[in-house]
Amino acid sequence: MENVKRKSSSYSFLTFSKFIVLSIIGIFMFFIPVTIAGYNSVPLDHITTYILDHFPMPAKIYALIIIVIGTIQPFVNKSWNKTKTSLVFSIFKILGSIFSFLVFFNVGPQAILNPDFGPFLFNVLAVQVGLLIPIGSIFLTFLIGYGFIDAVGILMRPVMRPVWKTPGLAAVDAVASFVGSSVVGLLITNSLYKERKFTTKEACIVATGFSTVAATFMIVVAKTLDIMDIWNTFFWTTFFVTFAVSAITVRLRPLSKKPDTYYLNQEGIQEAKLEGNIVVNAVHEGLRVADSAKPVHENMFTCTKDAIHLVMGFLPNFMSMGLIALLLAEYTPIFDIFGYLFYPITFALQLPEPMLAAKATSLGLAEMYLPALVAAGAPLITKFVVGVGCISGILMFTTTIPGLVSTEIPLSIGEMVVIWFERAVLSLIIVTPIAYLIL
Repeated sequence: MENVKRKSSSYSFLTFSKFIVLSIIGIFMFFIPVTIAGYNSVPLDHITTYILDHFPMPAKIYALIIIVIGTIQPFVNKSWNKTKTSLVFSIFKILGSIFSFLVFFNVGPQAILNPDFGPFLFNVLAVQVGLLIPIGSIFLTFLIGYGFIDAVGILMRPVMRPVWKTPGLAAVDAVASFVGSSVVGLLITNSLYKERKFTTKEACIVATGFSTVAATFMIVVAKTLDIMDIWNTFFWTTFFVTFAVSAITVRLRPLSKKPDTYYLNQEGIQEAKLEGNIVVNAVHEGLRVADSAKPVHENMFTCTKDAIHLVMGFLPNFMSMGLIALLLAEYTPIFDIFGYLFYPITFALQLPEPMLAAKATSLGLAEMYLPALVAAGAPLITKFVVGVGCISGILMFTTTIPGLVSTEIPLSIGEMVVIWFERAVLSLIIVTPIAYLIL
């Protein structure tokens, strides 16, 4: 106790207030589910849902404007052809704008206007994500700017570093993704990377290993598979498998070969060595960060500006990559062929209907919800394995891949596909014995 007093006595009441009150606000907005009008979710999701329910057309217009600005931006700042990658994504953004206009005005080929394709991507996902990121960034300031994430980082360091090779504060990304969304997790990861609290390798590990879908969307998967009667079993198995897979992929290429350098090769903010009580150290670090933090309005402005920039880069690619992936899955045999890569594994694991399980697994790269649709009529073991696998795969062309492309985190699409394949295989291998054991 004397140690606590010695370390904390030099801080003002204002510093204590910023650390405690702002952290509580951030925790509440991101992590505490509340029930409003019969709907249980975190407050951040309630705010977004309210806007979508009461102002649907302004929300769609806003999303369309963001997509158009995001498409034009590379041509205005003349970055569209600086590299081959820039050129490719500039083309994808143009396609994303075209697709968005077709859906918004309800004109064009029926394949694009199919409710499960273009309208689903734009009206349901793009509009929601387009609102969620900027609104979330306002409250994200309270988590990352005033000591909370730094205190949690110290508390979680004994676990995170040896198992996942990341700083302790990476645990906040994982929780934010599970209770908020994968895009919120990516927003946090990108912010911490740019603040030089993550190295390039750490940012890549966190973005591809922790930014899974929200628990609320996991419920949608469970309902589709008709396994809500074993919801708790499904949720905790998914939680375990997701992070068990991440502990393995960090030791495989390409993640294992990512450089341990900081953003723009600047000097990083490394974790200090700990001495004494870990809780005391966590509190002291939180107070230290809160004491030296910029005013709230300045941090909120910076965080929101980064979020808007992320949205402008994300939404056009999201609409093009996501729609193309869904169309390929529906109208070409590419994912059937891709499924043969998994068939030897599903067959060896003795899953019921192994070919169906293999195809469903391959569809997870396009959109994590597709495997659940395909496996909805399968035997219970197969449904359970596919349901867990489509969530633990994390990377998909409808959300996380275009989201990652829009961040500063240096991962190519090829690398992301390789990581997804590793995760898909490992998920099958880990979850199948568990399913046979508990079901």
